[in-house]
Amino acid sequence: MGKNKSKKSKNQNKMIKIVAALAAVVFLIYLLNLPGLFMKKEKGNEELNAALKNKTAFSFVKEGELSFVNNKDEQIVKIDVEIADDDIQRATGLMYREYMAENQGMLFIFPHESPQSFWMKNTILPLDIIFVDAGGNIVKIHKYTTPYSETSYQSGKPAKYVVEVNAGFADKYGIREGDRIVWRRL
Repeated sequence: MGKNKSKKSKNQNKMIKIVAALAAVVFLIYLLNLPGLFMKKEKGNEELNAALKNKTAFSFVKEGELSFVNNKDEQIVKIDVEIADDDIQRATGLMYREYMAENQGMLFIFPHESPQSFWMKNTILPLDIIFVDAGGNIVKIHKYTTPYSETSYQSGKPAKYVVEVNAGFADKYGIREGDRIVWRRL
């Protein structure tokens, strides 16, 4: 009888996890579509427009530090990073940001290393997009990306991390494919 209760309890736990996962997916879909729902209406989008105009709504929040390191293990440059490590943060990224200091960037962390693709839709700032594998090695750099572009910037190789910095950053500091990143969360 104890085994039946244990099996029943495990099945209930599995069911609860499945229902919670489905609810999370539905909620995520809702959140991802929410800005589009507001943008389609001329009236009733005052809150979203206010948030877009309010620079603090999309201001930088330091969540970590990241160093670019060359093949001699020498630090090239260190920046402060905001971390995007969930679906909503990764989908939003640096969209709607009007300013980012030279020593700042965004670090995207994906759950698995795989080919990645980014675009610049709703991104005001021109960026350098740096794709990094699970070992911290830079595998691809797209420099001077075009704001608002729907061009797909591909990693070319599997990547677990993506670093976005202001356009021209990679050239200014001589960051190249084959260099590495080292980072820490605060």
